[in-house]
Amino acid sequence: MSTNNLRQNWSSRLTYILTVAGATVGFGATWRFPYLVGENGGGAYVLLFCLAMILIGIPMILVENVIGRRRASNSLDAFGGSYNGKPVHKAWKAVGWLGLAGAFGIMAYYMVLGGWVLTYIVNLIGGGLDVSQPLGADTTKAFFAEHIHNRPLSVLFYTLLFVLANYWILTKGVIGGIEKAAKFLMPLLFVFLIFMVIRNVTLPGAAEGIRFYLQPDFSKITPQLFVFVLGQVFFALSLGFGVMITLSSYLDKKENLVQTAVITAVVNTLIAVLAGFMIFPSLFSFGVAPDSGPTLVFQSLPIVFSNMWAGTMFAVVFFSLLLIAALTTSLTIYEVLITALQEKTRLPRRTAIVLVLGGIFLLGNVPSVLGDNLWQQVRLFGLSIFDAFDFASGNILFMLTALGSALFVGFVMKDEAREELGSNSRFTGLWFAYVKYFIPFVILLIFVSNLI
Repeated sequence: MSTNNLRQNWSSRLTYILTVAGATVGFGATWRFPYLVGENGGGAYVLLFCLAMILIGIPMILVENVIGRRRASNSLDAFGGSYNGKPVHKAWKAVGWLGLAGAFGIMAYYMVLGGWVLTYIVNLIGGGLDVSQPLGADTTKAFFAEHIHNRPLSVLFYTLLFVLANYWILTKGVIGGIEKAAKFLMPLLFVFLIFMVIRNVTLPGAAEGIRFYLQPDFSKITPQLFVFVLGQVFFALSLGFGVMITLSSYLDKKENLVQTAVITAVVNTLIAVLAGFMIFPSLFSFGVAPDSGPTLVFQSLPIVFSNMWAGTMFAVVFFSLLLIAALTTSLTIYEVLITALQEKTRLPRRTAIVLVLGGIFLLGNVPSVLGDNLWQQVRLFGLSIFDAFDFASGNILFMLTALGSALFVGFVMKDEAREELGSNSRFTGLWFAYVKYFIPFVILLIFVSNLI
């Protein structure tokens, strides 16, 4: 047990890394990253993503890690207490509140994506989506419209099943539930991922897809694209909504934060890149356009599976992989809200879980599902309810929380932030100056670009 707040610690560095990897490897890596690569020049986007992970990802992981472990508390109280002999002004709690609002926003639509994936798995197994014979784009588009857009009660049912799976694991606690789930689910995800990669890179014509994916077209690399990629890094690493702060609050003081941050970034990048190898070779092998946007996974890939030997089996494995990735992420985002509610109100954990999951389902998941059909006339800033949750959390709340976190480290924690890294080395000094002055400028640049 930790001496601070009698907080449990992760059983080992490996389990912590697996849990953090699970938190960061969700739809961001398996759904969002591939379609953004397809829309933005293939290898050019991949190259910029890897650079952005080094320049922004690792430093920002460290920002949230030092905040979380130093205070060993929920993501609200992490911005309180005192530093360098001075009490922290109450206004800093706003950073924590923005993070919680962002966590609510992402879960409002994220769990619905889980419901979509379950819909596909059930229909693939039950024959509702028959990929045993070649399908056309019209067929997959019609299936998506019929089973996702036009059946809100069905999608809500599958979304609820996904929520209940999270509930079952969360009731077992952070160490007994989330950690154990990560120890089982992350290796399984890797096995499924490698299985799919091997199958797809050995398809006839796969080389063209690999070339598109890895060979940068430098004419497509622009400052605007790089800023766009930087934003994806925040999404991919679950930065800006308290996940890293909450998870690192359970981290032993002996752990090397720099090493764990580097490993986290490497694992996230590796899985995102492998996800591309799982997708693009097969698209090019069967002549499917790679730039179909957010529907790439749901409307384009079924065409690929329908042209593949044992396509149904590979499709079920693929969507199961998506579901596992989504589950490992949703558990940790839920935990941000549960920990804050539980520690601020002293409610029993099970009660806090019911309030968080139930509240998000009623106020977030239900509107997100209905926004595509029964409530499709309801527009927020010209966006559907689903898209509005996505835009507000990803482009506003996460960015402001990340900005506040960097400023908090640079201007409030100061020397205590450097001490938390356990070293007064040149690297620590450079990181601190980088986070204090350069990172806020970059975040503001991303924030403004997202709103233009």
